[in-house]
Amino acid sequence: MKLLEKSVMLLFACGTFLVASAQQSDSIHIPANVQSLLNADTTGKVFISSINIYGNKKTKDYIIKREIKFTTGDSIKNSMLTSLTEQSRNLIYNTTLFTEVEVLPYLDSAGISFNVTVKEKWYLYPTPQFRLVDRNFNEWLKIYDGDLKRVVYGVKFAHYNFSGRRDLLRIYVLTGYARNISFSYSAPHSNTALTEGFAVSAGYIQNREAGYKTNYGNIISNFRSDGFVRRSINVGGAYIIRKGYYNSHVLGIGYAYIKVHDSINIKSNSDYFNNNTSSASLPSLSYLYTHVNVDNISYPLKGNFYGISFFKRGLGFTGGTNLFEINGSASKYISHGKQWYSTVQLIAKLKAPFNLAYINRRALGFDDFYLRGLENYVVDGVAAAIAKYTLKKKIFAFNIPVPFKIKAIPKIPVALFAKSFADIGTSYIKPELNTMLNNRLLYTAGFGLDILTLYDLNLRLEYSFNQLSQNGLFLHVKGGF
Repeated sequence: MKLLEKSVMLLFACGTFLVASAQQSDSIHIPANVQSLLNADTTGKVFISSINIYGNKKTKDYIIKREIKFTTGDSIKNSMLTSLTEQSRNLIYNTTLFTEVEVLPYLDSAGISFNVTVKEKWYLYPTPQFRLVDRNFNEWLKIYDGDLKRVVYGVKFAHYNFSGRRDLLRIYVLTGYARNISFSYSAPHSNTALTEGFAVSAGYIQNREAGYKTNYGNIISNFRSDGFVRRSINVGGAYIIRKGYYNSHVLGIGYAYIKVHDSINIKSNSDYFNNNTSSASLPSLSYLYTHVNVDNISYPLKGNFYGISFFKRGLGFTGGTNLFEINGSASKYISHGKQWYSTVQLIAKLKAPFNLAYINRRALGFDDFYLRGLENYVVDGVAAAIAKYTLKKKIFAFNIPVPFKIKAIPKIPVALFAKSFADIGTSYIKPELNTMLNNRLLYTAGFGLDILTLYDLNLRLEYSFNQLSQNGLFLHVKGGF
């Protein structure tokens, strides 16, 4: 199910080419004669006589027009035209299909026409892969001294616009410290109204180590042996609904089978699966709702996001690997003017029953659910919450010319943001499983730089402080091919 969740979330959460936030101005350009018409009569309406699409070779016209907040034949209030034009441009950017988008109105004999000009990304990527098996780059360096044996390598085949309908196909063949053979396909616009879609995935993974408990110092204890100690098979499917522009619903179903080395159950005192077996069958159901209304989905500077998800694992409600989980998150992105921006984020999760198997206890320290400055630790829990605040300033942005003629990449954009931040959070677990960081208020702060460049690549350098009187430089990399 994990592969399915990642493929579905990619539809709504993956970024666009960062030229949108790094290079585009905060407002769209309205030609002077159109602006004069709008200013002359702010209470009147204009007639949309045509919408013309240029620059798309692979992407279907109707996929682009689906994101425009008006259509040919509409009459729009003069006072709304500029706002709707900007919103439409942002929505087209946020499909993640294009490196540049221009939405330009002009006067004609019948009213106002729009020229929408796009520059498509490369969509087909057979790319080599070099990955860490650890939770993040900092854990790999600090705990395992950058051991190159702890890497996974291989190839990823990805097509981000397989049929020109914004459908995504991915195939992984990886080996090394772990093995992974998997595929996923998502098609968010499968019906004629472009409001419904689906996703499917399957995978087989082998691991040479598996975490079987979290110690009092909030470090995962891993079990290793000769050969692979954990094997899993997973399949899944999802039904996707997006009838408007900003709200999406995803209904998912999945099945996973996990088998671990017999010694893991002994070392974990049967907590791993919450029983005396070394394998588990894990059927699951899920529901995800998201509202995304931001200027650029890969690096938002203005707008808001909120969502909630429900996840059910197992056929019962208590014992074994049964789990019911609720996750909620909300983010507000604020522009203060003069290239100053703020971000406020709230994230929380609640799990039941409280007597969970170890594989269901993950809370702080996994994926993006962590406090900046506590990346080296994991904090299990049945209830957890984080609040984050970031203040940033755009320092500069420039383009690096590409010396070769590559139509999809005529230039390499670079933007730099300086920032300061503060996080607070907590994670509750029953007293007998308490650790150094459980059941207490956690807080961190720091400053850093965000470096944005080609194809969603976001390099974050953060110097953080935590309440354990520890400080250090942390590196995070997101995006890329």
